[in-house]
Amino acid sequence: MNTIIIKNGILVGPDSVRSGDLAIQDGKIIPPGEWNIESEKEFRIIDAKGKYVLPGGFDPHVHLALPTPAGNSSDDFRSGSRAALAGGTTYFMDFVTPRKGQSLMEALNLRRAEAKESLTGFGLHMGISEWNPKIAAEIIPCIEKEGIRSFKAYLAYRETIGIGYKELRELMQIVGPGGGLVMVHCEEGNLISRLQQVFLTEGKTGAYYHALSRPPEAEITAIQEVIHLSEQTGCPVYIVHTSTRGGADAIAAAKRKGIEIFGETCTQYLLLNDRVYDETHENREVLPFIISPPLRTPDDQQRLWEGLADGTFDVVSTDHCPFHLKGQKDIGINDFTKIPNGAGGIEHRPALLYTYGVLTHKISLSQWVNLISTRPAEIFGSGGQKGKLLPGFDADIVIWDPEYKGNITVQNHVQNCDSDIYDGFAVRGKAHMVLLNGKIVPG
Repeated sequence: MNTIIIKNGILVGPDSVRSGDLAIQDGKIIPPGEWNIESEKEFRIIDAKGKYVLPGGFDPHVHLALPTPAGNSSDDFRSGSRAALAGGTTYFMDFVTPRKGQSLMEALNLRRAEAKESLTGFGLHMGISEWNPKIAAEIIPCIEKEGIRSFKAYLAYRETIGIGYKELRELMQIVGPGGGLVMVHCEEGNLISRLQQVFLTEGKTGAYYHALSRPPEAEITAIQEVIHLSEQTGCPVYIVHTSTRGGADAIAAAKRKGIEIFGETCTQYLLLNDRVYDETHENREVLPFIISPPLRTPDDQQRLWEGLADGTFDVVSTDHCPFHLKGQKDIGINDFTKIPNGAGGIEHRPALLYTYGVLTHKISLSQWVNLISTRPAEIFGSGGQKGKLLPGFDADIVIWDPEYKGNITVQNHVQNCDSDIYDGFAVRGKAHMVLLNGKIVPG
């Protein structure tokens, strides 16, 4: 069929909800005046009565096939993209993580080759695993020749891929004037390393101590310092996976001052809390929830939800990075520092945020779409092609069934993992049909 017409749906955008029809041709949304059913020789009509029609989800923070000492994260680009599409996400962004001594360009080319397995659209951020004159000299060519404008730095993991504040400042001084954006994993690496060593020395090796070694102040202090550096250098900054009330407050204050800062939180910090780290739990029960930063208190959760509604946060992502319990997470069952950090969620984000955000009146339908589609597309350079139901935009579209009722289980999820941190969560609503580049994705 040359033309697809979606009729009778409720069109949801970042600033409006209205009844209407939508037409698609050659992978793009076309203006209403350019299509006429009577004159079309080949067309398909999709009746979306009683359903929402929204732009496909855009997840700017995932880690597929991420190399770790415990093996790659369990979803590769093919299985991870399949899970994304199942939940209504049509575009995601992953990371290039260069090895020490490896050029950014070499790492980029290798990652692009790996990412070709993806079933959906994707983009890449450049990770900065070390800092020296050679790496510094590659930043501008990455922006100007390769179209990579977002660079991620880790303040944690100093022994492997992390850098310090001095190096971060120098990175910002290059990226900002070059028209790029710096993403930062804000946890005080030195504090974490000290606490880890204290616990190990005291024989406190169980998974429970992972969270205690990464206290709220590790995040809050780092966020405050990164905001200070952004203000000094003028470099735009994107704070990933904010988990604390103090972190949210710092981001909100920076925005009020006019500092160009973007805030991100994740579904896990909105829906799960630190009760899963109960010291009475067996190590194996805690393993699925070993993520960084760790899960926080219900009070922190409340502030994060408020931040979605008041504009503190621009994006809800997933930080999708699952590992199997058997043979991966359990490698660190007797030493929490060896547990690979991460969990899955790329397929669950739209349904969880709809169920526990929209239906509980914490956020509106338009805010939902803005947080999972429109704003991430705008921030990361796709704002003219993705994230809105406008003529000329990519026909990456989700037809959402608000009447669906179900439960997330390890047995019915699509991600490639033997556990699921949302196992047992009830959800309302799901992606009834997904169109990618104007073509219906097989169910």
